[in-house]
Amino acid sequence: MKIRSGFFMLLLMVITTFAEAAPNSTDPIRTKKEVAAMTTAEKEARVAAIIKRVEEIKAMDRSKLSGAERKELRKELRSLNKEAKVFGRGGIYLSVGAILVIILLLILIL
Repeated sequence: MKIRSGFFMLLLMVITTFAEAAPNSTDPIRTKKEVAAMTTAEKEARVAAIIKRVEEIKAMDRSKLSGAERKELRKELRSLNKEAKVFGRGGIYLSVGAILVIILLLILIL
């Protein structure tokens, strides 16, 4: 029993260590600082270029591509998506819990 629990503890430590040491591959192509330094015309031009490239990829006949080429297209689309999110306007997101709290407060006040 001690060996099994020791093994699971070791496994847990290894998994959490690798998760912490993993490189941050989710960084977008352009950082928020770079986008803030751009003019509005440059931002609009880059967003238009991203949209144009995504439409080109959608119009492609992907059935004739090899597996490696499809994988490259997926990687490119993911990087374009991440870059487009940096240019995004953001927004207000409310969770279900926040909505319930707001409704309860409104009921209590009114």
